[in-house]
Amino acid sequence: MTKPTDNPAEPFKKALAEATKTMAHDADLTVSYSVDPPGQTGDTMRLPQVSRRMTRDEVLLARGTADAFALRHRFHDAKTHAKYTPQGQMARDLYEAMETARCEAVGAREMPGTATNIDAKIAHEADRKGYSQITRREDAPLATAAGYYVRQLATGRDLPKGAENITNLWRGFIDQQAGGDLEQVGQVLADQAAFARLARKVIADLGYGDQLGDDPDEGEDEGEDSAEEDEDNPDSQGDDQDDAEEADASPEDSQEETQDQSQAQVSMEDAPDADMSDEAELPDGEAPLEPPPPAPYSEADPNYTVYTTDFDEEVRAQDLADPVELERLRTYLDQQLEPLKGAVSRLANKLQRRLQAQQNRSWLFDLEEGTLDAGRLARVVANPTTPLSFKQEKDTEFRDTVVTLLLDNSGSMRGRPISIAAICADVLARTLERCQVKVEILGFTTRAWKGGQSRERWLASGRPQQPGRLNDLRHIIYKSADAPMRRSRENLGLMMKEGLLKENIDGEALEWAHRRMVARHEARKILMVISDGAPVDDSTLSVNPANFLEKHLRDVIAMVERRKAVELIAIGIGHDVTRYYQRAVTITDVEQLAGAITEQLAGLFEADPKLRARAMGKMAGGRR
Repeated sequence: MTKPTDNPAEPFKKALAEATKTMAHDADLTVSYSVDPPGQTGDTMRLPQVSRRMTRDEVLLARGTADAFALRHRFHDAKTHAKYTPQGQMARDLYEAMETARCEAVGAREMPGTATNIDAKIAHEADRKGYSQITRREDAPLATAAGYYVRQLATGRDLPKGAENITNLWRGFIDQQAGGDLEQVGQVLADQAAFARLARKVIADLGYGDQLGDDPDEGEDEGEDSAEEDEDNPDSQGDDQDDAEEADASPEDSQEETQDQSQAQVSMEDAPDADMSDEAELPDGEAPLEPPPPAPYSEADPNYTVYTTDFDEEVRAQDLADPVELERLRTYLDQQLEPLKGAVSRLANKLQRRLQAQQNRSWLFDLEEGTLDAGRLARVVANPTTPLSFKQEKDTEFRDTVVTLLLDNSGSMRGRPISIAAICADVLARTLERCQVKVEILGFTTRAWKGGQSRERWLASGRPQQPGRLNDLRHIIYKSADAPMRRSRENLGLMMKEGLLKENIDGEALEWAHRRMVARHEARKILMVISDGAPVDDSTLSVNPANFLEKHLRDVIAMVERRKAVELIAIGIGHDVTRYYQRAVTITDVEQLAGAITEQLAGLFEADPKLRARAMGKMAGGRR
C-alpha cells in the first residue's frame, strides 16, 4: 500500500527505467534522474528529473529522452562509429547528428511509438534553445539541422516547429550540395558501416571534406593487397633478411663507422664559423638580457592558455543594437513577463524593507521638533513647565556596497530562463538603488559558434597542438555600477536579441567580473553568478583536454574565495553549481529564480552576525 507521503512520481520513474532497459536490450543498464543535463555513458543513463507534480511536459521529456538513449544503446556500435569518425570538429558534429538520427529512425521502424516520444524531446530542446526565433541561416547550427533533416527523410515524419524552422533555413543548401547522396539514406539505415560511409560523403558534399581525415576503408584495402603480395612472393623478404645478417655479421665494422661519424660531428662543432670575422666578435661586458616571458593570461592558473585575444570584445549593450531595436526588445521582454512582474516586485519590496530596517536603527533625542517622545511625557506631567521632548530617527549609512550580477548568456538560456533572469536583474537593480547599493549587470557569451575568427586563424596556422581557449569572447556590460538604472533599463532587452546567446566560457567571465569589482572603491563587494550549466565551448574542447574549461573555472573560484576581496555566490538553474561554489543554491524551476535571488541577497545583507549565519545555514540546507 502506497503511503500518502510517498513521492507520486516514483512509480512512473521505476516503470520508465524498466521499459528503457527492455527497449535497449540490456538489463544491466543503470538509469537515474537528475536536474543536471541528460547524458549517456556506457551502461549509465541520466534522464531529466520528474518532480512530484509530474507535469505533462516533464513526463513527455523523460519518455522521449529515455527512448532516444535506449535506441542509441541498442542500434549503435561504438567500434564501427569510432572507425569512421572524422577528425575535424564540424565534421564530427555532422557525423554525430546523423548517427543519432539513424538510430532513432531504425527504432521508429520497429517501434513506431518511440517516434512520437522523441518528437516531444526534440520540441523541448528546440524551444529551450530558441530555434523557432532564428531567422538567419548563419545563426542556425548546421549539424543539428542536418540531423533533423536526415531523421525526417528516414521516417517521413514532420518535425516540431522549432526544429522545422532551422531545418528549412539549411534545407536548400543541403539539397543542393548533398541531395543525391541523401536519397540513399533509406537503403543503408540498418547497416551502420554503410551509413557511416554515406555520412562521410554527405560531409564532404557540404564542404567539410578536409576535416574527414584518412579513409579507413582504404587502409584495410592496402593491408589486404600487401598480404596477398606476400603470399604470391614468398621470397620477397629475402633482401631484408640479408641486410639483417650483414648487420649482425660485422658489429666491429658498424662500431668503427659510428665512431667516425661522431668524430666528424665533433670536428664540425669545433671548427670556427667561416663567415664570422674577428670584427664580428662581441665586446666584453654583460650578455644582452633576454626579453621577459609574457605574463600569464589568467591570475588563477598560470598554465591556462588562450590561442589569441585579438577577436575578444568587452562591449556595452547599447553598442550591439540601435536604440530603436533596444526599445522594441525591451517592450517584448515586458510583454512576455507581465504576469511575473507582480511576484518579482513583491519579493523586491520584501528585500527593500529588510534592508531599510537595517539602515534605520538609531534615534536622536531631546530635539525641538520631530516625533513626540512618549517615553518622556512623565516629566511634562510632573512639571508642566518642562518643554515637550521630540525625537527623530537617525539614518545609519550602510557600509559602502556594490553588487554585480553576472548572467550566463549561453544558448541553453534561450527562452524563459534568460527572460526571467533579465527581469529579475532589472527589478533587483532598482530595489538596491533605492537602498543606496550600487549594482552592476554583466553578461558573458561568445561572438560565434564553433570558434569564430580565432579558430579560422588556428586552422590557417596549421592547427598547432593544445592551442588553449579557441573562440572569440564577448563580455557585455548591460549596466555599470555608476550608471542609474533608468538609463540602462532598455539595455536588458538585448538579451532577447536573436543570435546573441552562444557558447559559455565561465572561468574567464568570472575572472573579468572579479577584476572589475576589485578595482572599485566600495568597502563591500558582492558578486552573484547566475548560470544553467557547466562551461561549454565546442571549439575549445575539441582540441584540448575534456576538463580544460571546467578546471579553469574551479581555479578562478578558488582564487576569488581565497582572496576574500569579493563575496561570491551562485545560483544554478537546473544545474548543480554547489560542486563549484562554496555559497550556492540550485533551483529546479526557473520560476524560482526571483525568490532565490532575493533570499540569498537578504542573507548576505543581514546585519546581525547570528542572523546572517542562520541565513547562510538556510542557504546551505537549500542546496539540491
